[in-house]
Amino acid sequence: MVDMKNSFKIIFILVCVASFTVTFSQVNAATSWLEKAAAIFDRDTEEEHGIAVNSSVLSVSEISAAFKEALHGASENVVAQLGGTDGFNEDSNIRIPLPKKLRKVKRVLKKIGMSSYVEELELKLNRAAEVATPKAKQLFWNAIQEMTFEDVRSIYKGPDDSATRYFQEKMSGLLADEMRPIVDQSLSEVGAIQSFNSLMKKYKDVPFVSDVNIDLSEHVVEKGMEGIFYYMAVEERAIRKDPLKQSSALLKRVFGAIK
Repeated sequence: MVDMKNSFKIIFILVCVASFTVTFSQVNAATSWLEKAAAIFDRDTEEEHGIAVNSSVLSVSEISAAFKEALHGASENVVAQLGGTDGFNEDSNIRIPLPKKLRKVKRVLKKIGMSSYVEELELKLNRAAEVATPKAKQLFWNAIQEMTFEDVRSIYKGPDDSATRYFQEKMSGLLADEMRPIVDQSLSEVGAIQSFNSLMKKYKDVPFVSDVNIDLSEHVVEKGMEGIFYYMAVEERAIRKDPLKQSSALLKRVFGAIK
């Protein structure tokens, strides 16, 4: 019986060691390709002459183009995911809640059994964000095209969300301007304005409650952009972790050589 217990202990230790080795090798591989890419940027310039990497000859122009292509694919994934029905509404990470100013309204109506008014409005806020999200697609692509050599170098060597921060800086103002009229129209079309008016009417029927003023469109635009950039950061981390999941010939050639 003692020998059997020792055998189980040995097997358990071996499994743990094997699991750690696999995890370590995966992390090390991800770090390795990033370090190699950053090193190429440090050694090379924007010129077309190449550097031999794992039996392939790569230039910084190719590496820049590959990374831009990967980001372009990532941005399309984000827009497709969030711009469809329930892209926001069924995602607990980014679902748009009522504005903070309406939380008191929500509590009051819940107490008198009228939560359905709140739920209906929240649904329609999320529907408006889903309709407006496709406006981000072209803005992502414009920002990617405008990336300079130094931008790409900085993103490569920066933290896991460097590209996402770049997009936020370049796009936020333009994206808000593009989304606002779509959200305005969508809120009206999906009945959010009517739902809001009904909600506030029921709320004001309650004695001694304070008045509440809120810009629903501004709230949807702000939270909609937060959701878009949240998932852009998720996509960016995936690229950094395993760029070979990308499908194009250029990406496989460049990232395959760097790996």
